[in-house]
Amino acid sequence: MNDSDHTEVPTTLKSPGGLDVMMPLCAVFRRHLKSHDLKYTRERADILNLIMETDDVFEADSILEEMRKRGDGSSKATVYRTLKLLQDAGIITPVMLDSRQTFYHLVYGREPLNFLVCLRTGKRIRIQDDRAKQLAEAIGVEQGWHPVAHRMVIYGISPDDSEQAEDN
Repeated sequence: MNDSDHTEVPTTLKSPGGLDVMMPLCAVFRRHLKSHDLKYTRERADILNLIMETDDVFEADSILEEMRKRGDGSSKATVYRTLKLLQDAGIITPVMLDSRQTFYHLVYGREPLNFLVCLRTGKRIRIQDDRAKQLAEAIGVEQGWHPVAHRMVIYGISPDDSEQAEDN
């Protein structure tokens, strides 16, 4: 599926009072699949449910490993294809925390994740600070944009890295 195949699937419905209400995640995914003449299979549902249980970033292989632990016979190809479909639907997004591995994050209905990542050890710390969101919004508005989301990754050397501690 290429960028031209990306279909905008509605994610909100109007309530009787006229308010926007977020659609359940499985409904968003079902609509996306239907718009591409694909089925919402048990394997896809299981993968989505597992992702919904995850609060942190995750790797494709960790999803595959957990599926196998649960006795699900999903293949590696099914997991990777489903992650691509979830990404195309705007449900998950890739997060590059290092050059070796792509991580993913559930973005639908969740606050953005921001990280500090040590370049020497790979240690990562989740930043839970409203200032990151405020800064991203302020920068967007200053540039004339209407910010709708952000993601921040700060790369550096952690204070507890032993080589760094010895240099000081």
